[in-house]
Amino acid sequence: MGRKKTIAIAVGVLILIGWIGGGLALHFGQIRHNHLDYDIDAHFPANQPFRPGEIFASTLAAIMDHELHSTFGWRPNDFFLWGPKVLADNNSDRQVGIIMAVRETTRIFKDHLTKVSSNEYDPNLVIADTDFRNDAERWILPAPETKYADGVAHLRAYVAGLHANPETSRELNQRSVEMVRLFQTWTDLLGDAHAKLYQTSSYGGKTIHTWDCDHLFYHAQGYAHVMFYMMKAIRREYAGQIKEDPVLATLCDEATEALGKAATLKPLIVLNGGPDGIFANHRRNLDTYIAEARQKMYSIREEIERSPM
Repeated sequence: MGRKKTIAIAVGVLILIGWIGGGLALHFGQIRHNHLDYDIDAHFPANQPFRPGEIFASTLAAIMDHELHSTFGWRPNDFFLWGPKVLADNNSDRQVGIIMAVRETTRIFKDHLTKVSSNEYDPNLVIADTDFRNDAERWILPAPETKYADGVAHLRAYVAGLHANPETSRELNQRSVEMVRLFQTWTDLLGDAHAKLYQTSSYGGKTIHTWDCDHLFYHAQGYAHVMFYMMKAIRREYAGQIKEDPVLATLCDEATEALGKAATLKPLIVLNGGPDGIFANHRRNLDTYIAEARQKMYSIREEIERSPM
């Protein structure tokens, strides 16, 4: 009995070590994954000309390409035996938020930033917009990875069309007033994120349990991830107009900073402590940055509408 007990304890200790080690590996792996290795200034040096729209489209493509081809791959539709409902789900929740923000950003890019009045839609952006609306959790027929990769390919085809002779893609309209639609959409998404992060007892009619908090946390963070990198793209695409308005420049920088902090906040465990408790409430911590970015975007819209360029 003594030997069996010793073996049982040893096995238990090994399982515990494996569980802790696996959790730490996922934690630090997620931290690395949360960083998009795409430097806009390296790809588009400030002293070199670019075609209006190519920085925006290239950054959007890089965001989705990273989710599809990083170490984790596309998680929300993994086979149920090892899918996000069974194993680690943080990146899956984050990717659902990311694709929602990518969809809305692509839609505005197609409908407003590259289209004016009765002009036709850009054909590559139409296909990319349709591709990104595929169900993120569908396993096959079609698999989202296939459709999303096709969306990325058409964003890159759009960029290629900007450099064709004659040009076959529609350039981004660089009047700053065109950004209003984009910021309206983004503030709506951040409003949804705020609701997910701020609610205390229920969300969508369902009770919020402690084990639900990480789902809400990472879903909201996915929105911030997309907007953080796209704000950098906007800063370059509309550099001339923003430079002429110091207030707008400051607001854009402050919104970008808040989004960057929201996109990379990574607690080891998402805790749901009370306002006067000794444990952190990570949803509320994230909401601080989400709410800050949302408020700055409201101010950006007001500033653009006050002095459109």
